[in-house]
Amino acid sequence: MCGMILYETDSLFAWDRLEDSPNLKVIRDFFEKLPDGRLLDSLATRRGRGRDDYPVRVLWFCALLQPLLRHPTMKLTLEELGRNKDLRTLGGMDTAEDVPSSWNMSRFLAVLGRDENRIMISRIFDSMVSRLGNAVPDLGRHVAGDSTHLSSRKGRSEAAGKHMQPDGGRKEYTDDGGRCVKAFEWFGYKLHIICDTRHEVALAYDVTPASTHDSQPLPGLVSSAEANLPPSRIQTLAYDKAVDDAATHGMLAAKNIKPLIETRSMWKGDPERVLEDAGIGNIVYDEAGTISCYDMVSEIPIRHEMAYIGHEAKRGTLKYRCPARHRGWACPCDGRCNQDRGYGLTVRVKQSLDLRRFPPIPRATKTFERLYSGSSANERVNARLKIFWGADDGNVAGGANFLASVGIVMIVHIGLATLLASSPRRRTGTLGMVRLDGVAKALSEAD
Repeated sequence: MCGMILYETDSLFAWDRLEDSPNLKVIRDFFEKLPDGRLLDSLATRRGRGRDDYPVRVLWFCALLQPLLRHPTMKLTLEELGRNKDLRTLGGMDTAEDVPSSWNMSRFLAVLGRDENRIMISRIFDSMVSRLGNAVPDLGRHVAGDSTHLSSRKGRSEAAGKHMQPDGGRKEYTDDGGRCVKAFEWFGYKLHIICDTRHEVALAYDVTPASTHDSQPLPGLVSSAEANLPPSRIQTLAYDKAVDDAATHGMLAAKNIKPLIETRSMWKGDPERVLEDAGIGNIVYDEAGTISCYDMVSEIPIRHEMAYIGHEAKRGTLKYRCPARHRGWACPCDGRCNQDRGYGLTVRVKQSLDLRRFPPIPRATKTFERLYSGSSANERVNARLKIFWGADDGNVAGGANFLASVGIVMIVHIGLATLLASSPRRRTGTLGMVRLDGVAKALSEAD
């Protein structure tokens, strides 16, 4: 967009501090803050009296350690444990012989990928988001949703239908006219997230086959994010035009969340329509919901964008004013439009006419532009999930193993966010001025 106002982030979390691998203290603190007791007890109970060559806690430690250390394969992580005594001790392994094999870890991931365990992993994530949401007053106020591709491969012996299976996905990039200008295809899954646009923290996530349309999991994602945060915390949701449909706008309206959604081009050969409710015949709107008026006095009718002056929530209307009267210039049509109106012509547009076209924050406003630009936070969150912590490294085969590994990456993400928020710091620059003492205290009390 021309003249876009960049979304200014003053993030609570100094994500740049994660560029290096964590030290032993960070790793220890990370595991101490995990509310994983219920999962580990459940895994231990289900194991029963079977073989216990490697305790559940050791296997769980190794599974989380791989993304923490940013190793592309589990083999590298296990080799690191074999030569690092201090790291082994932290994970409850006395000797190198106590380090599991790659085969053991593959079996453990398959167990974690079972539906009942994946649910418990997601609950760990939800619990940590809730903890952060209670400690950080503005976390989740402005959020954005997005999906990203995750490449995978099917396990050799995996039975079809036993777990969610990967399939083929395609993402198209279109121009303003709706024509496809570029396409990307992959085999695997989609990771759907809702993240805070200021602090760049994921608040809810879901994994689906690659062919799933973004609009399908969105209602569940929004509900999960709401449940993870204090009531009525979410004010706006930004998303691209993939979810610009009546169902999405209706769902958000019911939840009192203001949509910041790009327009999906659907009008063919019909650039504008008359706003019949205005009653004077020269008020029109385009596909994006922009309200304009025509100067019907001049020889050649001239279109002017009307001045937006506010959302009347109780009335369910958007209010617009004569642009000439609002901005102080002379219009030849003034006598026709503003007769006996000292303030000038005002037009109220009922949102119920079309929720897609007339959201509470109109698209043709700087407020929409500013808040929507915050959705770029999703790109940075996805990059950390996929590049930093390996959600898309392609080294995990099998649906169950892959789904478990994604859940583990999400726990690493929210766990490190918790650590960053729990560590008061003074640094030069904007981030260094953020005082975290209160947040750290709140998180400590939550522990």
